Amino acid sequence: MPDRHDPLPGPMPPLSAAPPQEPGVRRIAVISASVGAGHDGAAAGLTDRLTAHGFLVDRYDFLDLLPARAGKLLCGGYHRLLTWAPEGYQRLYKATDQASRPGAVWRALFRSAEQPTLRALGPDTCAVISTYPGASQVLGALRQRGLLKVPTFTYLTDFSVHAMWVAPGIDAHLAVHAIPAAQAHAQGAAGVTVAGPVTDPRFAPTTGSQRPAARARFGLPERVPLALLVAGSWGVGPVRRAAAEIRETGVAVPVVVCGRNQALAEQLRQDGIEHVFGWVDDMPGLMHACDVLVQNAGGLTSLEAVAAGLPVASYRCIPGHGRTNAQALEEAGLAAWIRTPEDLGPVLAELLHGERGQAQRAAGIALHRSAPGPLPAVAARCGGAPTPPAPSRTVRRLGRRRLALTATTVATTVSLGVAAPLAYAYSEAPARFTAVAHYLDGDRR
Repeated sequence: MPDRHDPLPGPMPPLSAAPPQEPGVRRIAVISASVGAGHDGAAAGLTDRLTAHGFLVDRYDFLDLLPARAGKLLCGGYHRLLTWAPEGYQRLYKATDQASRPGAVWRALFRSAEQPTLRALGPDTCAVISTYPGASQVLGALRQRGLLKVPTFTYLTDFSVHAMWVAPGIDAHLAVHAIPAAQAHAQGAAGVTVAGPVTDPRFAPTTGSQRPAARARFGLPERVPLALLVAGSWGVGPVRRAAAEIRETGVAVPVVVCGRNQALAEQLRQDGIEHVFGWVDDMPGLMHACDVLVQNAGGLTSLEAVAAGLPVASYRCIPGHGRTNAQALEEAGLAAWIRTPEDLGPVLAELLHGERGQAQRAAGIALHRSAPGPLPAVAARCGGAPTPPAPSRTVRRLGRRRLALTATTVATTVSLGVAAPLAYAYSEAPARFTAVAHYLDGDRR
């Protein structure tokens, strides 16, 4: 779903056979989709973590695996729906979420990507991870028919789980939190576990003089509360209205990021919004300059904000995943869902100055610090993580500690996947305990 502002680290590799594997090195394929930028952002985070533990990672764009111009048409149609007919997207989202399986058109589209996907994967690939529901559908079908022999994973990038995310044949579904883990399990997903977010390490709580320095760098006022308003890499939704309403509250000054939507940036400047940005390369720095995040899609940027110690508000959310993500984030205690303009000022004040904001910051930082990450679940099904090159003596001591920690984590992958949802639900809110406990009580396949 479109929710990203930082550029990818580099161009996607061509869809060709992977180079031969080096002895002792394991190769993993990560399939994302350049639909907005949130799926690619999660793929980049997975790649960084897997590479750091000695895996070779090949990145592919699912849109390139579709025939002819089908990928571009799919992406363009989705963008147009969100921009021109958002309630039409809401109806499509709801209809596909209630269906027992993808419709005939979707199945035909996914079937057309099967052979290109198999050809793209190198013969020495030991696992495949999808960060896009369409890719998961293709990989699950190939796995079910025995055409794909290696373990396949879905990394659930959204905080709410649409039915399309859950594909029969996928070996394991990795969730960022107990709430999406419970939703995936309720829909019959296999191997559900809580892996946690894969955000860039640069998104960290502000320390010392970072905030004044960041404000000076971005030309922002020094002493007033700043509300960072984001709308994904496409800049979709009623952003102009939200910016004006934030300004009218007098609680915070809006700082708006428009992504690639330059027309929106010009309109906001004409509206008198003083601090407007297009594409921002340094989103960690901009978050360090601000005091609260206001967003409308609930994607990767929300997780980056909580990692950076910013309280988060969902407001004037886009249809479909924007609304379901807002509800799930609120259930998790990671974001406030502001449903009416009358509540905007009071809730922003609570997040900026009250206990609600402090509780959100604590919950967000704890989520990023306590989650095991994707490595244990992936390594457990790939015969363990490869051995990185021998470090120097000084680094080796640290490496032994890290290796011991990794071994312990791999051994307890299943218990972490069970304990994290249960502990969260019980400690945070008894009302959530039943829903998350249901995830644990069923047959965890």
